[in-house]
Amino acid sequence: MIKLEGVRFRYPNGPEAIKGVTLSVEDCEFVGVIGHSGAGKTTLAKLIAGLLKPSEGRVLVDGMDTRVTPASALARKVGYVFQNPETMLFSATLLDEVAFALRNFGYPPGEIESRVRAALEKVDLQKPLNASPHALSFGEKRRLAIACVLAMDPSVVVLDEPTTGLDYARCLSLFNALSKLNKEGKTVIAITHDTDLLARFANRVIVVEEGVIARDGPAGEVLSDIDFLRAHGFTPTQLQTLASKLKAPAPTASAVAETLTRAWRPS
Repeated sequence: MIKLEGVRFRYPNGPEAIKGVTLSVEDCEFVGVIGHSGAGKTTLAKLIAGLLKPSEGRVLVDGMDTRVTPASALARKVGYVFQNPETMLFSATLLDEVAFALRNFGYPPGEIESRVRAALEKVDLQKPLNASPHALSFGEKRRLAIACVLAMDPSVVVLDEPTTGLDYARCLSLFNALSKLNKEGKTVIAITHDTDLLARFANRVIVVEEGVIARDGPAGEVLSDIDFLRAHGFTPTQLQTLASKLKAPAPTASAVAETLTRAWRPS
């Protein structure tokens, strides 16, 4: 679905943010992207979505070269949720906000409303359709921005720090919704600092460091490698540390529980 070939990107009068990245993301993958501030994660995500064009190399989305493909065609394939939801919101009501792109693409009114309601339900945003987006809390605006993308039913959903401003219950609800989308055939790419959520839901983790890919592999394998994480400036979570000490197959609560159960089961 996504292919980057020798991609470089330099901001005008700025540093080179992406340095020769070659990468493929297959259909139906759930990919987590981690890295420190300024590592190039957001730039990489915007290149994948076609919001930025590579300075060198090329990005292919379902075979379409982002350098020459119209934004409208890319928007049908890749939905991008910005790190700051307020950059995406401008309409007077929730209905108009979520329906904006659907109306531009000519969907009939009945389908628009059903898509809007379904998208808001997926992110657990229980508000009247005539409510103002600007009266929402930051966390609610975050969920609304995600709903705007989900309503378009893209093949790929790219989310930049989707858990910011959400409590743990909302984070878990959101990732459960993303997992369901993934199982329905969507490719999900999530930039997040919450590695415990990635260990539970993602099947692959990419580590970005100073514009290059420092590690790319199965989520359980990457996030279980405590030595690698520490060497690259990450602080392993308590769950990751416990899983490593117990030699659990994955740094998840269920894997740790199963390992402890086996260890304590009478022979």
